[in-house]
Amino acid sequence: MDSDCTLQRSIDWKQGLAIALGVPLLILPSIGTFAVTLWAFAIVAWGLSVLQGFIQNLAYGEMATTFANASGLPGFAQTVFGAGTKMGKFIGGFSAWSYWFAWNPVLAIYSILIGDYLSGIVPTFIPAFASISPVVLSIGAGILIFAALILINARGVSSGATVGYILAVFSLIPLFVITIAPFFTGDFHVENITGAWFPTDWDWGLSHILVFLGIMATAQWSACAWETAAIYGPEYKNPKSDVPKALFACGLICLFSFVFVQASVTGTLGISGIEEARVSPLLPMATQVFGEWGALIAIVMLVAAMVLIIQTAFNGSARSMHSMAVEGNLPSYLAKVNSKGTPMRAMVIIALFNVFLILAFSFLNESGGPAAILSASALGYVFANGISLLAYYKAATDPKFKDLERPFKAPKGWKYVALIFAFVNLVLYLVGIVYLNATDPAIGIAPTLLGFVVLALFIPLWWWAQKEQNRLCDTKSDS
Repeated sequence: MDSDCTLQRSIDWKQGLAIALGVPLLILPSIGTFAVTLWAFAIVAWGLSVLQGFIQNLAYGEMATTFANASGLPGFAQTVFGAGTKMGKFIGGFSAWSYWFAWNPVLAIYSILIGDYLSGIVPTFIPAFASISPVVLSIGAGILIFAALILINARGVSSGATVGYILAVFSLIPLFVITIAPFFTGDFHVENITGAWFPTDWDWGLSHILVFLGIMATAQWSACAWETAAIYGPEYKNPKSDVPKALFACGLICLFSFVFVQASVTGTLGISGIEEARVSPLLPMATQVFGEWGALIAIVMLVAAMVLIIQTAFNGSARSMHSMAVEGNLPSYLAKVNSKGTPMRAMVIIALFNVFLILAFSFLNESGGPAAILSASALGYVFANGISLLAYYKAATDPKFKDLERPFKAPKGWKYVALIFAFVNLVLYLVGIVYLNATDPAIGIAPTLLGFVVLALFIPLWWWAQKEQNRLCDTKSDS
């Protein structure tokens, strides 16, 4: 492989974990939506989703150590399916594209959330800025953050990991302080949970089963996303041990944080309080517990936390595009990296795409922008997980992979478990999330349609990449 397309092995499992530690923050745009839809049972849904993450990541952990040069889910599917027919190459590439679309919009989602949080505190402390629209704050914050992270990560993934260490301190600490404090101040009321387990009309009929499947499909976008620690497989110094350590350390943190945060917010604000602040419920919660100045400090630190998850997504989606280009599933232009091994071209394109998303969703659906974007990108994660689990089954049964060394192995028979969860993703979750979006008045069918359009864009891009490869082959044969 051309050296200017090759990622560098420069990090250990602690650095990989530091970059992935933004994942617990993925709960933020869904706290309100889940509570409004499931009431207190949302707490249980988060727990089930993280447990699903452990089931799926046992398979991904094995593939990450078996295919040590593959970049996480996008690399696994391309490596396994790409070793066969042209259709197999397309399927692997589409899985990687779906993964890219799952992580990419995180940048826009959290830029909008930052704008919303800032609009809630800026007028109180800087009255002159009270007239600034949340949309303007979101766009300005997004551009500044994207530019800063491009400059930082241009120095290599280890530089990004250093920033991850710093931001992790300013992210998990305020998140846990805000959510733990109500238990000591008396603002947490357990009856807000025990007295509101389900909406009053919930009956587990077909409609509600589909809604629950849609919630679970959305939940895995957040609660199973700690698999991103595996995407740095080609950049770990010792992937055979670094990948499993980073994966499951992050998973244990997520198991606690997702359940606890939802429980704390529900117990403190109640369902009605969450409904009034659906986009950013931690803002009134911090104000209630700490007062205006305490809330200011907490929210500023929480904004730093959102920058961390933006960096996690930025790195993950850029490496996904790089992986696709290296495998010949996207134009070779995106395969180039700088002297530090960073896929800068992919990062710039991702930044521009997310500025567009902020503009589109902020103006079209200002009140539900983050949830709407999430509902679209969650479609990509459904396809990425489903196809990646099928790749695990194929890697475990295809004779061509029989003799590969597997330093980390999932339990015996796990290929059948992976097959079941592939079906859950590609059939049950897919139907569920389409139904959930269509029936949620705060989201609607438009984000789902946009999601399918973005996923379908892979077809012309893949065709372009194949034409490019054919031209290269013709040039070599002529010479």
